[in-house]
Amino acid sequence: MLINSKQLRGFSIRAEDGELGNIEELYFDDETWVVRYLVVRAGGWLGGRPVLISPMSVLNADWQGRQLNVALTKKQIQNSPDIDTHKPVSRQHESAYLGYYGYPTYWGGPLMWGPAAYPTGLLMQDPAATPDALSRGSADSHLRSSEAVTGYHIGATDGEIGHVAAFLVDDESWAIRYVEVATRDWWPGKKVLISPAWIERVSWTESNVSVGLTREAIRNAAEYSDDVPISREYEYQLYLHYGRPPYWVRESAHSAASRSGA
Repeated sequence: MLINSKQLRGFSIRAEDGELGNIEELYFDDETWVVRYLVVRAGGWLGGRPVLISPMSVLNADWQGRQLNVALTKKQIQNSPDIDTHKPVSRQHESAYLGYYGYPTYWGGPLMWGPAAYPTGLLMQDPAATPDALSRGSADSHLRSSEAVTGYHIGATDGEIGHVAAFLVDDESWAIRYVEVATRDWWPGKKVLISPAWIERVSWTESNVSVGLTREAIRNAAEYSDDVPISREYEYQLYLHYGRPPYWVRESAHSAASRSGA
């Protein structure tokens, strides 16, 4: 199931012993375009402190009730390492966070979650067997705020087409499958979807995203409405329109190659 980041904002996070708070934004990996953390504003019980929740913690979702249930307790959250969400989150901070919860690291492998395609699969790994970020000498965690990137200008190969309006997230892998593009400055009222796989360059300093598509191709793409759930048929037609292979085909081939050691 794909869920729009605008709809995900405000979701309640419920621990094993009560409600924790509400989702404010997402931190995604700018190399793989996978959501690594939910930024949750804790309730009055923790003084409104912002905390990070890994998708590895998510047990299940009540989509109608707008609630995610996590395998954590309030005490665990209360004693978790402090992370200043107003500053970049370093690998050192991530290592401390993941180590505190006993989670494996997600980097260093060929799939979206390192050695696994899903966060649940990563939990089956031995934390001691996953790479240590500090020993690798990497200080950059490649995390970006969904709120900060919303509004970035998007340019096609032949000119600007609009801006980032939201992100569509897969509720199993937590991959960002699509970027919602608002093109109302060019074609009133129309919203379209593009895949992160088609993004050629992102200028974080200039707040600009460049995609390898023409304005005409985007103009003629099927319109997207966040009021209607996305079907596989809609996705198939979208990829057919752009002449690109669907992500499920690419990932299936990638997983097969990883298993064979190719």
